[in-house]
Amino acid sequence: METFGEKVKRTTKKVTRIILIVLLIAGVITFSFLYWGTYEDGVLAGKVLRISQKGVMFKTYEGKINLETFGALKGTSPIAESFDFSVEKGDKDLVKELQTVALSGERVNLYFVKRYARFPWRGDTKYFATRVERLK
Repeated sequence: METFGEKVKRTTKKVTRIILIVLLIAGVITFSFLYWGTYEDGVLAGKVLRISQKGVMFKTYEGKINLETFGALKGTSPIAESFDFSVEKGDKDLVKELQTVALSGERVNLYFVKRYARFPWRGDTKYFATRVERLK
């Protein structure tokens, strides 16, 4: 016959195991949402100033685009505003295209997505370029 203490031990182990499994599943779901979830997607128009590979432990591609915004008054000079972005590691074709337009100085449309969280092995920003479109 089982004693009261043995029943409590068995029940405690079972409850602890269930709690750990639920916490593990919740952690995996949360990480997946933060890693792959998209908070925003859009397009920026401007000139790519630079695209470079940075990092000590994790080498990531980082870029900067110059957005020329104009004031409300006619005849005012453009205000130089820059926007930092990252490029996914496996997207070598996009990196080459960005390097080409950075060297040519042409105006482009840069399509991007914004992630919920920043991870050091992925990039310095939450913004990731997805494609670049040259303006005619």
